[in-house]
Amino acid sequence: MNIHFKQSFRWIIAILLITQFGFSQSVIGKWKTIDDITGKEKGIIEIYERSGVFYARILEIFEAEQRNKKCTLCSGEDKDKPLIGLIIIRGLRKDGNEYNGGKVVDPKIGKYYKCFIKLEQKDKLKVQGYIGVPLLGRTQYWYRVKK
Repeated sequence: MNIHFKQSFRWIIAILLITQFGFSQSVIGKWKTIDDITGKEKGIIEIYERSGVFYARILEIFEAEQRNKKCTLCSGEDKDKPLIGLIIIRGLRKDGNEYNGGKVVDPKIGKYYKCFIKLEQKDKLKVQGYIGVPLLGRTQYWYRVKK
């Protein structure tokens, strides 16, 4: 009887962990960005999904002097758009444990890079922009905004 209890207990714990982990796998939501060079908090980004494709837009900028700026160095449809509301990640698709195949823009310099994101932990997101191979890219960590 003791063995049966231990096996049942293990199954219950395993199911609870899998269920909790499965529900926390989504990258959709609001994320606080941290500058990878200065370590300062920069703003809030919202990741959302449309028809299986993932995007991210700027919701809030913490530096007051940056809030009313436009993406003057961006090209195409992003040229001269306000930074708040700007879609900075486009075209990501879920591929196993990561999201890739998209592009990210650095609004400070108007350059577009290949991009992938991956949940490192439940509330910690790895965001990498790169040219060529990810090893030569730039990585930031974003943290989920809890309500």
